[in-house]
Amino acid sequence: MKRLHENSPDAELMTITFEGEQLQVPAGETVLASVMAAGARYNRTSPISGSERSGYCQMGVCFECLMEIDGIPNQQACAIQVRDGMVVNRQNGKKVLANG
Repeated sequence: MKRLHENSPDAELMTITFEGEQLQVPAGETVLASVMAAGARYNRTSPISGSERSGYCQMGVCFECLMEIDGIPNQQACAIQVRDGMVVNRQNGKKVLANG
């Protein structure tokens, strides 16, 4: 997948880890855009059927983009910009957050 700013010599790159693999991604890009551009076919699985799901609306409305980011599940990957050193994993099924 070609990024619009791919040919910019001034593009600042950051390193994130997705499913154990390090990726060089442009600063300012969302987590979901980064992993999809790297070739990920899906970012989560359905808690009911286990089917692979991928981001749909890309603006935080549909919640199809949920991923585990820096160990925290249920993060909307389409609304979170990459940070250097970020660790991202697919979300498999339903995740329950612990009560304080």
